[in-house]
Amino acid sequence: RVQINSRHFASFRSIEGVTVGTDVRLAGVNVGKVSAIYLNSDSFRADMQISLDLGVELPDDTAIIIASEGLLGGNFVELQPGGSPFNYASGDIITDTQGSVSLLNLLMKFASGGNN
Repeated sequence: RVQINSRHFASFRSIEGVTVGTDVRLAGVNVGKVSAIYLNSDSFRADMQISLDLGVELPDDTAIIIASEGLLGGNFVELQPGGSPFNYASGDIITDTQGSVSLLNLLMKFASGGNN
């Protein structure tokens, strides 16, 4: 078992397809797991906690994105680090987030001509 180095938090409009235990990846490499998910009753957003492996440091301008394996694959959490010389500390909130996109909604929008 890999030792946990740090935990970070993020808030999303939608985390459809993500559950506790979902992979967290950086440059395609698995660097952690989603360790908690809960609904924020004040903002009505999905709050997530991720646990990163020992030695993984994130610049404080890192983006966290719900990404898809493909049309038939599941979702995973992708970290896209920026160029900041400063790193997040364990417990910090990653503010640059992009939630999941529903494939069904995209197909319905395409089928209707995108007028919605």
